[in-house]
Parts: sequence; structure tokens; C-alpha cells
Amino acid sequence: MKYKYLLFDLDGTLIDTNKLIIDSFKYTLKLHIDIDIEEGQIKKYFGEPLITTLKRFSEKKAEEMYDTYIKFNESIHDKSIKAFKNVDSVLMKLYKKSYSLSVVTSKRKVLAKRGLEICNLLRYFDKVVAYEDTNLHKPYPDPIIKALSLLRADPEQALMVGDSEYDINCARNAGVKSVFVNWSEAGFYQENIRSDFVIDEFPHLLDIV
Repeated sequence: MKYKYLLFDLDGTLIDTNKLIIDSFKYTLKLHIDIDIEEGQIKKYFGEPLITTLKRFSEKKAEEMYDTYIKFNESIHDKSIKAFKNVDSVLMKLYKKSYSLSVVTSKRKVLAKRGLEICNLLRYFDKVVAYEDTNLHKPYPDPIIKALSLLRADPEQALMVGDSEYDINCARNAGVKSVFVNWSEAGFYQENIRSDFVIDEFPHLLDIV
């Protein structure tokens, strides 16, 4: 077992929240700063903390927009998400083979766990490291370092699976190998993705580990 500890990003990797995120940004930016934002302008920031992205559009109104985004996002969250194809079956195989599975996300923990529960995936994970667990976030190494500390794992034993440059760079900065998922909607708009592995379908992860 070369990689005993498998770390997963959540949105865009395990769970399809793309439309949820885009709709939430569009609603918020239109309401507060009267911008009709194009999807590409949102997707290129997929993976970074919400408040950071909002500050890119308005430093002055970021906190106000954050509250609006959260309320709108949570109001449509449960009916707007689903697990990507084959995620459940692959995680079950990994879990049964005694791999240690954890989520490392820039999302708030309460909503991350809620999404995992709705998709019936929470049962597979040892840890969920979320936005509030570190002071610095992806692409800084802190979220992965936090996960490894909780798991008492060495970087050489871990593999990070994600859909954005923030995931891949976080892994590199933490000294962990990375897997980029080719169903990413962020990847087309992000240029700094240099992963160790690429998978086109979730079952291909089994070939790597």
C-alpha cells in the first residue's frame, strides 16, 4: 500500500456543486454590485475560499456579499448537489481495503459534512478538514498539513485528489503527491495545474493506489 492516506477535495471532485456555486455567485454579485458575471470568471476561482473570491470583486462589500452568498447557497444547497459518477462505489472499495480517507476542503465544515451526508458519503471518511480548521488555506500547505497531523501520517504516505490548481498546489507545497480529476470545470480556466497523476474517471484512482 504505497499511499495509505487519501485526501479528497469536496466540491468539483467528489460532489457536483458546480451549478450551485455559479448560481450563488451570480445572485450575490448581481444583487450587491450589479454585475452579470460570466461562468468562466467564476470557475477560474473554484477551489479558493469564498471570502477571498468575493474580495476580488469588491473589497468593500465582501463581508456583506459573504452573508448573502451563504444564505442563498444554503437555501438551495440540498436539492442542487449530487455525487459524481462512481464515487460511492470507489470509496467503498477503498474503505474496505483499509485505506484512510479524509476530506480537505475550503468549504465551511457544517456544509461540507451536510453535503457528504446527503450523498451518503460521510461514512467513509476519517477526518474532514474544512475552512475553519486552519488560518491559511489552499494553495498554502496548511490544510493538508493539518490533515496529516490529525492522521499522524507522513507526506510520502498521502495522496491528494482535487479539481483545481488550489488543490494541486496545496499538495505540492505540503510535499504530497497529487491527482487531478479531468472532469473538473475549473481546469479549463486555470493554467497552473501540474499534478503527478490525472484521472478521467473516478475508478482510475484504484489503478494509482
